[in-house]
Amino acid sequence: MTTQLAFDLPHRTALGREDFFISATNAQALVALDAWQTWPGGKMVLTGPPAAGKTHLAHVWAAGSGATLHTALSLASADIPALATLPAVVIEDCETLGQSPSAQAAMFHLHNMLAAKGAALLMTAATPPRDWGLTLPDLASRAQAAAVTRIDAPDDSLLSAVLIKLFADRQIAVTPALIAYVLPRMDRSFAAARALVTALDAAALARGTGVTRALAATVLDNP
Repeated sequence: MTTQLAFDLPHRTALGREDFFISATNAQALVALDAWQTWPGGKMVLTGPPAAGKTHLAHVWAAGSGATLHTALSLASADIPALATLPAVVIEDCETLGQSPSAQAAMFHLHNMLAAKGAALLMTAATPPRDWGLTLPDLASRAQAAAVTRIDAPDDSLLSAVLIKLFADRQIAVTPALIAYVLPRMDRSFAAARALVTALDAAALARGTGVTRALAATVLDNP
């Protein structure tokens, strides 16, 4: 079979509320974020494994609260007073704050400014605040005082939906039979789902074929 050149073209990631599949593993987190106006101290930490849907849920929340999203390490060079004028802010990847004392200082000031005006702060991370490696005691105490909600590892229904969504983001139509085939044969994580879809897309482009069960078998047998 002739191998074709494969180009890593950008794909659209659907991040609307209608694209967020609710299951037992994330329902409580969605409820907690929907009740953002009642958060103790106006802040919440959303945790979960890599590629669990934290960013998707953060975008859903941002759309409803008027928030903007920023990564934790970007705070080191951000205009903190300008961010503090917003009605709500999302800071992602907060587990990386321990890598940057300047980002921690910026996060501390942002937290205080938002709290002073009653604005909401959503922090996402792979781990709870006690594991962020924070070296600024005042920030550590404030982060650990925040309520925490979690997205858990996926069940079958959620993992199936995630696979379908990842394929759809790349404009790839797949059959239920294909999902049923790969589901018991792949690692049980969101990160593995993302890696598998990426590999299948690349393999299909290289071969000039669709994503089929035969192609999936080849990719799964040759990780």
